[in-house]
Amino acid sequence: MIVAAAAAAFVLLGTSAAHAETFAYKFSEGQKFHVISTVEQTVSVDGVVSHTAQILNRIAISVDRIKDGSGYLNADFQTSEEAHHAGQLFQWGEEYHSEFWEDPNGRFQISSKYFMPTVRNVPVFPDRDVKKGDTWSAEGEEAHDFRQSFGISDPFTFPVPVSYKYLGKQTVDGKEYDAISIKYNVYFETPKHYPGIYPSLITGFSNQMLYWDPALGREHSYHEDYSFFFVLSNGRTIKFEGTAEAKVIESTTMDKAKVADDIRGTLKNLGVKDTEVKTDSKGVTISLQNIQFLPDSSVLTDSEKLKIQHIADILKEYPERDILITGYTALAGTEEGRQKLSEERAAAVGQYLLDLGARSRDHLVYRGMGAKDPIADNSTPEGMRKNRRVEITIMEN
Repeated sequence: MIVAAAAAAFVLLGTSAAHAETFAYKFSEGQKFHVISTVEQTVSVDGVVSHTAQILNRIAISVDRIKDGSGYLNADFQTSEEAHHAGQLFQWGEEYHSEFWEDPNGRFQISSKYFMPTVRNVPVFPDRDVKKGDTWSAEGEEAHDFRQSFGISDPFTFPVPVSYKYLGKQTVDGKEYDAISIKYNVYFETPKHYPGIYPSLITGFSNQMLYWDPALGREHSYHEDYSFFFVLSNGRTIKFEGTAEAKVIESTTMDKAKVADDIRGTLKNLGVKDTEVKTDSKGVTISLQNIQFLPDSSVLTDSEKLKIQHIADILKEYPERDILITGYTALAGTEEGRQKLSEERAAAVGQYLLDLGARSRDHLVYRGMGAKDPIADNSTPEGMRKNRRVEITIMEN
């Protein structure tokens, strides 16, 4: 699947002198930020539209160390696709981890084992000042995860010749940014044969507009139009085309212990029962245990709606944080049934939080875990009651 180039968008800094700009990546050790991108994509097979999809990409990045102006980036990538059975919500999808060096010009040093970021060495900047109208070119790279689609175990990479043009200042959201046009065309014949069916030829294009914020010293946002055409080894064709939008957002450090204590106090004062607050690597999690739905359904009872209304008010106190809703079941029924029910119930809680205005849809995702990760003994009624839960995580980054 073609993924938005936001996966490669990091900190971009520049200075202005004599109507020229100097573009270079600069990093601060300990800095944290994340990229949020949304993709509208249409997939056609053999010339016939197969399906459309809305995709949410979320990339959390930290700068672990600096050497000779380059930054060592530690990044977690997460992709979600809109689940049509769950209304407006995005369902948690694939997760990837990646670590790599990026130099001041934007070039990567990355191990061949990492699938992300999809787009690499884009943008790359020249070692000179750039004036409005100036152009330059550099080679980039795309890397794709074709394990599930085609059974290709390693990242599937191909070069992309990229053309850049500095367009000067443009106004976005009522503020001026430096605009850079980024374009590349792809024509790649796969040089080796893989077992089974695989892409033997990839053609297409990506047209991007990148907006750089000189006051904050990083990219503000970008827009992309793309179309990629795969000719498979069996002669069939797949076409991916769409648009993508992305923003880079600075992350502030969360005092997780304080946030957890504050939420515990609020829940106690409100008399909200069957809840537990904990901290973990993702952030601060509110666990709603023994959550009540109508029998064998994902329809919330009125008493649970009141509880979630209180939770929504708490979440509004942390508006800059993304929210993850995770559903769990007790160990009863079939594995397939437990998974489906956990997804549906997480989606029901997420949709109600969305309806209450606790978050916008781009900042709330859900997932179901079935009976995985029990917190109590499933052989007792009390244990099953605790395991039948929905967890709401206020994400740290």
